[in-house]
Amino acid sequence: MKNSPEDLLDLVHTVMHEYRSAQYRFLRDSHHDITHMDHKVLNFFAVHPGATQSDLAAHSGRDKAQLARLIKGLREQGLLDGKPDEADRRNIRLWLTHGGEEVHGALRQQAKRLSKKAIAGLSQAQQEQLAALLQTIRENLSAPDATRS
Repeated sequence: MKNSPEDLLDLVHTVMHEYRSAQYRFLRDSHHDITHMDHKVLNFFAVHPGATQSDLAAHSGRDKAQLARLIKGLREQGLLDGKPDEADRRNIRLWLTHGGEEVHGALRQQAKRLSKKAIAGLSQAQQEQLAALLQTIRENLSAPDATRS
């Protein structure tokens, strides 16, 4: 069976849609009142404690106003805390609270379970081959002439 490039990329899209749908269901059904974007913000500050909203904007490419609302909500829920930067008090350095760490940990465990489920039945060699193939596709898409043909 021969698949067209469009068929292959549609399959990649479908796989990621299924993965994200499972993540959304977990968020919806859990007792944590957070969204997918809240999770992304928590993850950023878990990996980069003490970073600022500007750091998050540069990393994510998201609108600063949208991020400000997300951060405000997470602070109000007691999941993020912050204090003014000593060098520039206009910037607020942010990190996860204990509650934020607990929520982040639960979400990471779910992501591990889901990832394990997704690759069940693939040998180590197949996993490495899949990673290499997807990396090649990613490089092709990021090449300057990716939109021409």
